[in-house]
Amino acid sequence: MKLKQLFASVIIPVYNGEEFLGEAIESIIKQNYQPLEIIIVDDGSTDKTAEVAYKFKDVAKYIYQQNAGASSARNTGIKIAQGDLIAFLDSDDLWTPNILKSYVDFLQNNPQVDIVQGHLQNFRIENDLQTNSINKKFGKPRLPFNIGTFIYRKSVFERIGLFDENLRHSEDVEFLVRIKENNLNRAVLKSVILLYRRHKNSLISQYDETKLKNLHRQSWLKILKNNLDQRRQKNV
Repeated sequence: MKLKQLFASVIIPVYNGEEFLGEAIESIIKQNYQPLEIIIVDDGSTDKTAEVAYKFKDVAKYIYQQNAGASSARNTGIKIAQGDLIAFLDSDDLWTPNILKSYVDFLQNNPQVDIVQGHLQNFRIENDLQTNSINKKFGKPRLPFNIGTFIYRKSVFERIGLFDENLRHSEDVEFLVRIKENNLNRAVLKSVILLYRRHKNSLISQYDETKLKNLHRQSWLKILKNNLDQRRQKNV
């Protein structure tokens, strides 16, 4: 008997993402996978993000909320998602062509696996006088702590909770710590699922290396403190 195709929900958290949001949505639509829902959660944008989202009103749900951070936006999306599977795509990144079905099929054929992860490839747009704007990949594909490289069964969030809205940085690391502590079954595929855009307005470009390290260090201290507090509560 043929198994029922798994329903995938893709959540796009966005804040002032008018420049690249359309491309992100298109990269999901071009997967040609069904059943699929796209949920755009606008985290208080003040630019034309809503106008871009409206162009896709026939294929995507649009939700506006007061600015509360990416974790809050992702959580909002999770709460209304109807899918068996949850995936996230930041508004300035892209999925590689025809990748979604292979990841869904893997989860379909391996019911014991809770989460499947792929690799990330950095890319940027470079202006070339002869060829106009072109995509340029750089560096080798890597396996990072990046929420966009994972596809989760919705049951994962029911088991270990949502993203920590108190964290503005390294929330993906904190979530992966909980995944490991709860012994969830994670599989890694060799293929590249996420094209990670490097541009002047991206978080990694706004801070120098020292400031980024300090931000991550502060986030790690919060994560470790929260983790210790939870362990103490369990032992009380």
